[in-house]
Amino acid sequence: MAATILDGKALSAEIRDELKTKVDELVAQGITPGLGVVLVGDDPASRSYVSAKERACEKLGMHSEEIKLPADASKEAILAAVGSLNENKAIHGILVQLPLPDSSIESAVIDAILPAKDVDGFHPVSIGNLHLGRNTFLPCTPHGILHLLKKSGVKVEGAHVVVIGRSNIVGRPLANLLSMKSELGNATVTLCHSRSKDIKRHCQSADIVIVATGRPHTLTREMVKAGAVVIDVGVNRVDDASRKRGYRLIGDADFDDLLDVASAITPVPGGVGPMTITMLMWNTIEAAGRQ
Repeated sequence: MAATILDGKALSAEIRDELKTKVDELVAQGITPGLGVVLVGDDPASRSYVSAKERACEKLGMHSEEIKLPADASKEAILAAVGSLNENKAIHGILVQLPLPDSSIESAVIDAILPAKDVDGFHPVSIGNLHLGRNTFLPCTPHGILHLLKKSGVKVEGAHVVVIGRSNIVGRPLANLLSMKSELGNATVTLCHSRSKDIKRHCQSADIVIVATGRPHTLTREMVKAGAVVIDVGVNRVDDASRKRGYRLIGDADFDDLLDVASAITPVPGGVGPMTITMLMWNTIEAAGRQ
């Protein structure tokens, strides 16, 4: 039996309808939720992501501002851009598009964002509150995955979840959230990474496998038990001469080979990606309401 496709695009559209109502309510009170974006350099993928986020703001009736800096912008110039958005009362949430050309300054730039405007959920204060189970802005991709599982009817409570990938953006916060005593948690979580021994054995016992490595073919057919749910976070470009643009996007999981093994699976594109952007809108609207 073919796996159910977990359509993140359709589910995010449902959530955005609900968010539009919240935006309208805030606008009626004289508050237009505003997102400020800092984009450094001209990386095509980053430009595409930022444009998608700005379009989402427009459709929801939100305000957005972009500060575009050259790839060789100094640390001081980037911090000044963040500072200007911190002071801007029309901006309720700040997004610094990562990765920066100089990755060594990313921590300092993230630290400069006011926690009240940290809608990416990357600030140390936000991360600390997350791990303590306090109310905070959740990182957008983990938050989106939780809602994707919930709205798709996937039972998380009591399930064994294997997360492959230990980044501070996806793997670590997701493992923490899934194991918490909460409506979207209560799972038993195994966090695997590049130094884990026998990842295949861990995955074969999992009810849900979430793969976020940024590497194609990380999760293959023989690693997944029949009936498991597969959430694919990866977005990878591979050459494809049959496509007009010369490439296509694939995830970290072997989607086609897993269709008759998994009970449900996310596609790439159209799975986790739309949910991530929707959660950014969610956090920005929440920030506007708080401020």
